[in-house]
Amino acid sequence: MNALSEDEKRQSGLLFCPGDPELVRQKRRGHGLSREFNALGEGETARREDLLRQLFASVGEGVLITGPVYVHYGIHTSIGDHFFANFNLTIQDDARVTIGHNCNFGPNVTIVTPQHPLLPDERRQMADRDGKPVHLCYAQTVEIGDDCWFGANVVVCPGVRIGSGCVIGAGSVVTHDIPDRSVAAGNPCRVLRTLSEQDSLKYRPELLGDCSVL
Repeated sequence: MNALSEDEKRQSGLLFCPGDPELVRQKRRGHGLSREFNALGEGETARREDLLRQLFASVGEGVLITGPVYVHYGIHTSIGDHFFANFNLTIQDDARVTIGHNCNFGPNVTIVTPQHPLLPDERRQMADRDGKPVHLCYAQTVEIGDDCWFGANVVVCPGVRIGSGCVIGAGSVVTHDIPDRSVAAGNPCRVLRTLSEQDSLKYRPELLGDCSVL
């Protein structure tokens, strides 16, 4: 039986060596495309869209990322239609990251997938298949459903699934799954309540002005 490559281990959720030459090559590509994107003006929409489609595994229609953006690999992240991200979006996608349709992220949202050993000695070095001392980590996927709104400075931790229609309050650190249509906030993030008809802005005439709910 052939030994798994470091990339195959990464995909399988096993310990892998992030310093593996092929993984380093992939990360440098993602870092380089991120820098190119960040160097462009917001009006250079066609070139920005082209770079996003090179950077990520897939990008839907009507995606707008203000930038700067900081992406580890990029090729492990899929983004749905009509996604908006404000300043300083960071995605450390050692594992797969999926973002659904119609999601809105405030400034400084961070999505993290890698995990490290808890014990200091193991975090510094472990042994590979040949007994060679190496630095190892592992990664867990993150999944975000459709129609989610994240406030500023939200951090999504490895292995988390956030359901569709959720509102995550500013400054939250999401360490556990959040069910559909939840309002959740805090560090660690906790579900506060479920969204309901009473959350409609039609009940807030002081905000509507000359607008109305469709």
